[in-house]
Amino acid sequence: MTKRNPRVGLLLATYNWPQALKLVLESVLKQTRLPDEILIGDDGSNEKTWELIERFSRKTNIPIHYEWQEDRGFRKSIILNKVMKKAKSDYIIQIDGDIILHRKFIEDHLREAEENRFIQGCRTLLGPMLTHDLLRGNDSSMHFLASGINNRFNALRLPYLSFLTRSAADQPHNIKACNIAYWREDFVRVNGYDNMFDGWGWEDDEFAARLINRGILKKRVKLAAVCYHLNHDFHSRYSLERNQGMFFKTLQLRRTIAENGLAQV
Repeated sequence: MTKRNPRVGLLLATYNWPQALKLVLESVLKQTRLPDEILIGDDGSNEKTWELIERFSRKTNIPIHYEWQEDRGFRKSIILNKVMKKAKSDYIIQIDGDIILHRKFIEDHLREAEENRFIQGCRTLLGPMLTHDLLRGNDSSMHFLASGINNRFNALRLPYLSFLTRSAADQPHNIKACNIAYWREDFVRVNGYDNMFDGWGWEDDEFAARLINRGILKKRVKLAAVCYHLNHDFHSRYSLERNQGMFFKTLQLRRTIAENGLAQV
């Protein structure tokens, strides 16, 4: 069972890649169900990102909430918490600043939404050549049979068969926050992301673990809510071992609330 006609917020983090963010925002305007607000957390980009957002805001009546913080390394958890303070929507669909949306992305997410559940979607990985063409403004087609796609199955959209691809609801491992969704009140209940995560890695899994520990189980979705991930270099892994330790501590102690999270920013 789900709430009827919830207000939807689209949440994303970005950092110094306005060319990619432009493609993401353009795909938002093509949605069959537009979001009621867009929430952009900027982890220290230069002025080119803000200039892009200002230009985009003149193309749409969708409210845009933008939050910027100083560039002091990868601090995604903090900037997401900061911009979520401005959220007014009931339901949050979270992506990244390099994720292009299928035109029925939001529509599919709302069809799958349930109370006491968060959604884990999948992503279609684009190869370097297709990514290059898209960033140069070439009108390259993205679909199941398109060239330049690395994991083709994830580009297949058959929403009424998506129930065939479910996975364990109580497993927080391998969470990808470039395509997840949850109720805003559930985000508040677990105190959002943990601000103590410094550097790339495991912050998404730890957030999901607290949701699951709280009784908000995972609903894995494939064949729907399709999105396309632009190719890029890997982030630095300098904090990976430390962050992994924080995740396993949340599992061990069955934590449900971040001590330093949404309420502390």
